Amino acid sequence: MQEFVTQLQTRFSIDEISTIHNKFGSFLLISPKNKNGNKILLTIGLSEFQMNVHEKHVGEEFNELYFYLPSYWDLNDVENPSMNWVFIWLEKLKNHVISKKSWFGNGHTIATGKTLVPLSEKMLQNHFILAHPMELSKELSPINLEEKRIHFLAIIPIFEDEMDYKQGKGTTKLFKKFVQANVTEKLDEFRKTVLRNRWNFFGK
Repeated sequence: MQEFVTQLQTRFSIDEISTIHNKFGSFLLISPKNKNGNKILLTIGLSEFQMNVHEKHVGEEFNELYFYLPSYWDLNDVENPSMNWVFIWLEKLKNHVISKKSWFGNGHTIATGKTLVPLSEKMLQNHFILAHPMELSKELSPINLEEKRIHFLAIIPIFEDEMDYKQGKGTTKLFKKFVQANVTEKLDEFRKTVLRNRWNFFGK
């Protein structure tokens, strides 16, 4: 893990990287000075687990997951359900892939539960989609260590209609909709669905 952090320090300064320990788990926090107060919250140690990837994805066995948080996100407000769910889900997804000996890759989706509960009172999305870094494609390009290559996967909340569109039209077309709507991995409590109405489902 130290080698991984050392490599990160070649991209970010030492004082931009810190560790958070709270009741939800341990996390890595990157606060880049050139990102207007936006922060990157990462899992710690997931990349020590070799994922059982599909044969088409050999070379993507090692990952860390992250949320890209806007400047107004208060990570110290750990009792606030509108803020703390990022910790809960990072730990939950990390533990899921390890305990199930499974894998996560670009385009994989996860429901928030059987009843599809919204993430919070402010964020009404009830699914996640995992994606290669978009806005952070340079900063979070893969890290090459001596024995492995570690990739980063963004966790992006999506709405139920976006999930339906992805299932019907495919991941590539959903990501194209994101690009058209200027949606990236950065969390946005004010974001609306990229599908203007239900008829978009049948469109290109």
